[in-house]
Amino acid sequence: MRATQARQHMREVMKTSFGSAILLGLAVATTGAQAQTFPNRTVNVVVTSAAGAATDVLTRAVSQRLTQKWGQNVVVENRGGGGHYLAAGVVMNAGLDGHTLLSSETGLWSSQPHLYAKGKAPVDIHNDFVPVAGYASIPVGVLVHPSVAKSLPELLARAREKPGSLNFGTAGPGTALHTAALLLQSLAGIKLTAVHYRGAAPALNDLIAGHINVVIMGPSVALPAVRAGKVNLLAFGGLKRVAQMPEVPTVAETVPGYDASVSFGMFALARTPRSVLAKVNADVQDVIKEPEFHKKFLEPMVVQPIPGSLEGFAEYLNKDSAKWARVIKEANLKID
Repeated sequence: MRATQARQHMREVMKTSFGSAILLGLAVATTGAQAQTFPNRTVNVVVTSAAGAATDVLTRAVSQRLTQKWGQNVVVENRGGGGHYLAAGVVMNAGLDGHTLLSSETGLWSSQPHLYAKGKAPVDIHNDFVPVAGYASIPVGVLVHPSVAKSLPELLARAREKPGSLNFGTAGPGTALHTAALLLQSLAGIKLTAVHYRGAAPALNDLIAGHINVVIMGPSVALPAVRAGKVNLLAFGGLKRVAQMPEVPTVAETVPGYDASVSFGMFALARTPRSVLAKVNADVQDVIKEPEFHKKFLEPMVVQPIPGSLEGFAEYLNKDSAKWARVIKEANLKID
């Protein structure tokens, strides 16, 4: 009797194991098939900025090359506004197969979540999305209308003389343009008035027109205006001077401890198949590493590429997130 029960038990175990093996095999086969067939239709890349901003320029350059590489159209859709959360919401309403992606400055991941009380952010970026691939990074630049100041010390002196009288443009609450300015105010002991836009490009346009006083942003798209004398680039936000423009000082030379940069990259919904994420990452990295791409886009924009695998890009962002969490807490920065 016991022998019969033992044999029956063994058959059940074998059936269960066999069934599990089949399911595992099907899962592996499905994952492989997804990678091989992706993309099988148009891919939409939703950008968190208005047309003309650095995020938009880089996204369009990458997307154009992905179209050639994939043999499928990669369509860029601008959804600026809402502090980048508007674009994130559009992607959240799409499918989980990787055919709708999010392209953003990485402050959406690294700094914005820490500015909100727990559970109050419009989108839970860390849970709803995953990093896919980085494009490039650059220290922020302090840009002012020529009538405002010719140097950072002069700007700070004016701001201290009449607190709140000078304003600054942002790409929306909590964006890199916003947090970079909040950090400067905290460390320099000044007060500026925020003017929120639906992206960096509209803010820059109003700066050139003299409607606002200051914009602190990745200055790539502003360089033509700087060279034409329409805006003044007072300083870069990194700890070291930018090699391509060594004559421009760092903010830290005047305000010790200031360190702020803006990076750009691609994100996907968290439940997107890993094989699809890996393919997108690999293909974007191939584009970023192309000598022609580097010469045509990265060098003129004075940006440095962000290399790395899925894990490498995630680690890069998580380190940046930890840094900004500490900075935001110590400076008591928050969105009202």
